[in-house]
Amino acid sequence: MKWITRKDVKVDRVACPWLIKRFVDPQAEFLFVEEKDLLDESKRQGATPFDAPKIEAIKLNHRGPRCTFEAIIEDFAISDPAVQRLGLIVRAADVKGQEDAAAEGVGLRSIAQGFAAMGLPDQERLARQFPVYDALYAYIQSKHR
Repeated sequence: MKWITRKDVKVDRVACPWLIKRFVDPQAEFLFVEEKDLLDESKRQGATPFDAPKIEAIKLNHRGPRCTFEAIIEDFAISDPAVQRLGLIVRAADVKGQEDAAAEGVGLRSIAQGFAAMGLPDQERLARQFPVYDALYAYIQSKHR
């Protein structure tokens, strides 16, 4: 399946592809486009759009104070407690005003901003940051055994 979002990924738009690959669609392919082209390109490519809070027509999006990562957890009924806790960390890192949702969020935000500052292409940001999410997931699992 193809998935599409805005280019210049940072927190939620890296976390969501990680979640999709690990728990929803291991064969997922991700496309990154300008926000203004997102709906047209999603139709043209037959791709599922996600994480564009300014575009109400997109179903997989921020919901109230929650981030898109949490919307995917909800819509795909992911019941893994470590994934749900990771959702709070992603929210704290991604959503202004939600920093108190999880103490780890400030660090995750800094890491994501650092990868963005390196000027890496979006696909490379995913490849380099997926291990960060694998490590956070393992950390959460080890704390809650």
